[in-house]
Amino acid sequence: MAEAKETAKGGRRRKKKGPVEPRGLTARQVGGGVPPTPVMRLMEAIESGGGVVIGPYREPLGGLWQVMAALPIELVEPTPYQRDLSEPHVKRLAEAMEKLGRYMDPIVAVPAEGKYWTPNGHHRLAAMRSLGARSVFALVVPEPEVGHRILILNTEKAHNIRERALEAVRLAQALTGLDDRPEREFATEFEEPSLLTLGLCYLENGRFSGGAYHPVLRRTEKFSAAKLSKALEARSGRAARLLELDGVVAEAVRGLRERGLESPYLKAFVLARINPLRFKRGATADPDETISQMLAAARKFDPAKVRADQVARTGGGGGAPEEG
Repeated sequence: MAEAKETAKGGRRRKKKGPVEPRGLTARQVGGGVPPTPVMRLMEAIESGGGVVIGPYREPLGGLWQVMAALPIELVEPTPYQRDLSEPHVKRLAEAMEKLGRYMDPIVAVPAEGKYWTPNGHHRLAAMRSLGARSVFALVVPEPEVGHRILILNTEKAHNIRERALEAVRLAQALTGLDDRPEREFATEFEEPSLLTLGLCYLENGRFSGGAYHPVLRRTEKFSAAKLSKALEARSGRAARLLELDGVVAEAVRGLRERGLESPYLKAFVLARINPLRFKRGATADPDETISQMLAAARKFDPAKVRADQVARTGGGGGAPEEG
């Protein structure tokens, strides 16, 4: 029998969690009640646009109204700021749908000027189009702003750092002309501040090794109190310095290779050597100062002083392999 208390890290005792308290709606409540006026208007718009309303319902966790509907596929597009399409993933989805002979997984859609945007369903939509489908089944959310929550909603294919960063910065750029509030008020939409800076780097250089710099930025960056447009301007300057740093690091890696050192972890090894936060657990630091310190250290890095056993012993400094 499990003990009532478990030993936590460091020898502390912690209480075992009890059962989760019930929350949300019952099954009968999900399908009951009269939809509010905005939802009724949405259903009218779906029908007048050639779609069919299957039925309104309240989602079971928060009780918010949504509409199950079949939409003409030509009226549905991915949100313009989400990640690029993965053709191999689309092909796998299409093959699975063809084999099963069924479309089982509705997309999420939000109204967008007579059409619909899907922040969660880009690949499924493309797969259906590749199969010649004329309609697509969707959970239509009345609030258009839900389309901005793409990083939270999009779970159909695991995001890597590049995809997450590009989605975040494309969304930020789109929002500057729509809702130029302080950047920190979009924390939910952007997930974490480092993604915005990395996204700006990727826009300049699609082969940028964002994963190598993500740990440093994640430790140092915060969402800004400045308006989103101004915050992006500041981040553009930071991204430029980060790209400059990456160029100097690349020179150091080339120097190591010229000495005959070969490893997929050479960039991580160099970054570990020049990272001023490497041995400062939990310490906070200014991101611009940290990048400046790393840039100065990278310029002083001497490949001639590195031994092969140092790279081999550290596994490249404990970082991830180079991204290209």
